[in-house]
Amino acid sequence: MNDVTHILNAAGQGAALAANELLSLVYEELRRVAPAKMAQEAPGQTLQATALVHEAWLRLTGDKRRHWNDRTHFFAAAAEAMRLILVDNARRKRAARHGGGQQRTAMSEIASPGTANEDQILAVHEALEKFAAQDRQKAELVKLRYFVGMTHEEAAEALGISVPTAKRHWAYARAWLAQEIRSQPG
Repeated sequence: MNDVTHILNAAGQGAALAANELLSLVYEELRRVAPAKMAQEAPGQTLQATALVHEAWLRLTGDKRRHWNDRTHFFAAAAEAMRLILVDNARRKRAARHGGGQQRTAMSEIASPGTANEDQILAVHEALEKFAAQDRQKAELVKLRYFVGMTHEEAAEALGISVPTAKRHWAYARAWLAQEIRSQPG
């Protein structure tokens, strides 16, 4: 049993210092993967990696009745929290009162505008919802890789599967999601 699982068990049994100890162990790991995800975001992104980690931590620890079985369960919950934060942020930015579908454009970019990253995040989110109904484990892998930015090795460890299996699942999931996104209207 690793340190995170041990501390999660202690927290579940009411140990007062367990939450602080858990934060010190997982914060650096969450902080390490958040910039990888944020680097994929569009220029001018208003959400910072640190804010993403803090918001995810608040969502994870805000409900005292929440219980995690082990490290895998905790990081799956963290991946889901980060995914939902990014999706909520994309929806907020697309809302009419926040400029609708308008994009920030520097004067030097007028000749070649980029694609809207919010559209991509929402398209992946919608396709992922359908995919999760078909294959939950592969969908969890996508969340860890795409939304959290974990490597194959990190995601495999978090899900308790081998790296070759994670790579096969990733290849399948990417192909399935690409097909689904291409078939979406709009």
